[in-house]
Amino acid sequence: MSQLTARAAARRLGVGYSTLKSWIRLGRIRTTTTPGGHHRISDAEIERLLARQPASAPKRARKGPSGVIVALSGRNRLRGFVDEIRIDGLLAQVRLQIGDQMLTAVITADAVRELRLKRGDDAIGIIKSTEVMIAREIASGGEQR
Repeated sequence: MSQLTARAAARRLGVGYSTLKSWIRLGRIRTTTTPGGHHRISDAEIERLLARQPASAPKRARKGPSGVIVALSGRNRLRGFVDEIRIDGLLAQVRLQIGDQMLTAVITADAVRELRLKRGDDAIGIIKSTEVMIAREIASGGEQR
């Protein structure tokens, strides 16, 4: 797991260094401390903070030092955790548990590796679609529920 300096983390989050240091002092950011007393922030913590941004927050095109996209315009975000990952050749099936519901996505195996996904990780399912379908269930006796 990569550990970023406070300055590098501030750049990735799109905030000033002094703002990030203030967040650290207030306990809003989880850090580790080096033997020299310097704070380090994990990639997972950066992703957690980016995911917590409200949907109404203005999205700026931001790039980290490696050119990785760290903001996305999708609004239908479902937070959960990775329940299962099945990789077969080029594709992977990722199942998120969101409350008492399951969401399954088929993505590339490369994407699973890039995201460093593993069972138990917190993750966000982002649904981008122009249509929503509604269904009703009918009980086995023929009555509607």
